[in-house]
Amino acid sequence: MQERELIAAALRGDRDAERALYDAHVDRVYGLAYRMSGDATLAEDFTQDAFVRAFRYLPGFRGQAAFSTWLHAIASSVVLNGLRKLRGRRHWAPEPEEHWEATLATDLPDRELRITLLAAVDRLPEDLRMVFLMHETEGYTHGEIGEMLEIPEGTSKARLHRAKAQLRGALGELAPGRAGRAERREAP
Repeated sequence: MQERELIAAALRGDRDAERALYDAHVDRVYGLAYRMSGDATLAEDFTQDAFVRAFRYLPGFRGQAAFSTWLHAIASSVVLNGLRKLRGRRHWAPEPEEHWEATLATDLPDRELRITLLAAVDRLPEDLRMVFLMHETEGYTHGEIGEMLEIPEGTSKARLHRAKAQLRGALGELAPGRAGRAERREAP
């Protein structure tokens, strides 16, 4: 069954169709929630909340964007709102470096530089880190990021540019003599 047919069936209350949509998208939604939150337990909760919300609002899905884009916009909203609530109630910090290892900077030649980069990414302001991770690790376009975060495409581009500039600066501070190597790699 194609995705459009699954959506139509889910709208009619077909639980198997809902399960098929869930199975088709859960890994990517979880990955997004994990990268945004930096915490496996929170990512699981946010993933479940995103699907609950998506199925509740499925009648409002018009098909103007891809279902995955619509779903990821919901997931981004769930994570951002959840993190805001958490920060208001208790001290929250993302898990250490291991959550980035699998998706970010694994092609860097040595562990020391990778750890330095991961630490620098963790210290980015939330708005810059979100755009950086969504673009660089998830592969979203600026248009998709804009839809999901409800910001203009140009704002997404500007945030990515600022994130990369801050990372270059941080690499220079944290690993003197290495920032130049990182910058040369980034150049086309």
